[in-house]
Parts: sequence; C-alpha cells; structure tokens
Amino acid sequence: MIKINLLPHKRAKLRGAAISAREPGTKDIVFGIVGLAIAAVAVFAVVDAPRRSRLSAMRESNAQLQQEIDAKNKQLKGYPELKKAADEADERAKAINRLNQAKVVPANVLHELSQILSNIGPTMTEEMTKKTGTGAESDPNKHFDLAWDPTHVWMTSFTDSVKDGTFKLEGGAQAQIDIIQLSKRLQASVYFDSVSQQSEERLTDRETGITFYKYVITGKVAY
Repeated sequence: MIKINLLPHKRAKLRGAAISAREPGTKDIVFGIVGLAIAAVAVFAVVDAPRRSRLSAMRESNAQLQQEIDAKNKQLKGYPELKKAADEADERAKAINRLNQAKVVPANVLHELSQILSNIGPTMTEEMTKKTGTGAESDPNKHFDLAWDPTHVWMTSFTDSVKDGTFKLEGGAQAQIDIIQLSKRLQASVYFDSVSQQSEERLTDRETGITFYKYVITGKVAY
C-alpha cells in the first residue's frame, strides 16, 4: 500500500490563506484612496473654501476702504492751511465789527468810562487782548489786575475837545495803585489813545480827615 503524506501541502495552503487574509487586496487600496480623496474634498468644501472666500472678501473690502481713504485725503489736501486762513479772517472780521460797534460818540465814551470803572473792563482789540493777557504775545507793561476793585477810584470831571480829540479826566483815588490801574485800562481801551498821567496830589478831606489822591489823566479820544 502506498502512503502519501499530505500534511505539508495542507499547511502551505493554510499559510497562504492566512497571508491572503492579512494582506489587503487591490480593491481595498483603491477604495481607501478614493475615501481619502473624498474626505479631503469634503474638508476643502466645508472648511477651507469658505475661509478662503471670507479672506478674499476681507481683502477686497480693505482695498476698497483704502481707496476711499486715499480719495478723502486728496480732497482734504491743504485743509489745515485753509482752516487756519478762515479762522484768521473770522477773527479779523470780529475785530472790525468790534471797532465798528465802538464808533466813538460822546454817549459811547461815557459808557466806556462806566465799563472801565466796573468789573466789565475796557473794550479792546484782539491785539490788545493778547498784550494784556498771559500768552506768548503778552506785554508786561500792558497788564492790569483783573481783581482790582474799581470802587476805590472816582471821577469828578471829564472834558474832551472834538476839534483835536484831546481829553482831560480828573478825579480821586484811595491809593496810588488805583490811579495806575485806571490808567492801564484807559490805555487798553479802543476809545482812547496817548493816555498819560499828568499829576497826582495827596490830599486830606477836611470833613472826614480821610487821605486820598487827586489825579489828572490826559489823552486823546479815538474820534
């Protein structure tokens, strides 16, 4: 009897079957690649494409905004200089209006004197306002004390000549500083010019015994 050992052959078949079960076939690889491709397309369609679209829209919007800014800058070219010139012209117009309103007539002169002898103060031009102020264009010789009490000085007479415009102001004051403050306000006023203190005399009132200063101030009315 002939005996054939088939065991090694079966084992080989079994090993081949096991290897075939472990190794993927060509179809599986193709399906895997196709699946990855579909997933990549889905990710691009769902995530990347909208993001790129928004980024592109933002860039276009920024570019358009920059164009509008550039156009506005061209339109505003020279605006600061024009505004400065307009402001200066406006200030000059206001100064001219103040001078026109300060047209000197006897009633206006008396009204100006009443303002000087009050807390309102003199009517001044823009230039004089700067000189009496504390800015870079101020003039220490033009300064007057804003806290000065005008009730410490009084007038007894005011005479002026329409012919040559000269005036003479007489009165009294409690102290010398009051006369100085009055003179500075007269000098700052648009109504008066060439103001100077002519005399100062210390007197004593006979009835009350109070000492005061008699003054005489002269100048010209700006007729």
